[in-house]
Amino acid sequence: MEAMLASGIEYTIFFYNPNIHPLKEYELRKEENIRFAEKFGVPFVDADYDRDNWFERAKGMEWSPERGERCTMCFDMRFERTALYAHENGFPVITSSLGISRWKDMKQINDCGVRAAANYPEMMYWEFNWRKGGGSARMIEISKRERFYQQEYCGCIYSLRDTNRHRVATGRERITIGVQYYEPENNK
Repeated sequence: MEAMLASGIEYTIFFYNPNIHPLKEYELRKEENIRFAEKFGVPFVDADYDRDNWFERAKGMEWSPERGERCTMCFDMRFERTALYAHENGFPVITSSLGISRWKDMKQINDCGVRAAANYPEMMYWEFNWRKGGGSARMIEISKRERFYQQEYCGCIYSLRDTNRHRVATGRERITIGVQYYEPENNK
């Protein structure tokens, strides 16, 4: 988002993440997006947290691995809603910051975005490799500078379950929702 601002690209943050669980985690992530948007004057759209719809779509995929069919369903659902909003509000391009994470499959994300945008002839999905040129490292640097909340799992209940299972198996503690890893600004 910072790179787009620096390039003079005007954009709107569309926050649609019905996959994020529990609600406390959802609220934390949303508040961080709002904080960024307000700081940099970026319009912010708070979409519906229709988690019942997400759970209905995820039925039968509860044990699908990270980057598997459940993730494709999740990306499709979120991009479809994003593309619909963009179409209804005159946005000709959509994109996503999901690809910045090294834990995500960039092709999987881009395929979902392209598929959603293809439903509207006037729209395109902007495929951009946000990891290129040290993008992931830059994301961490910005997160530390801004003291953003650091999520420790993808977001869904199944990712939380699987991440916790892995952590316990490797001798680490389970994820604690809401832990802030950076010192408060007044302690600097």
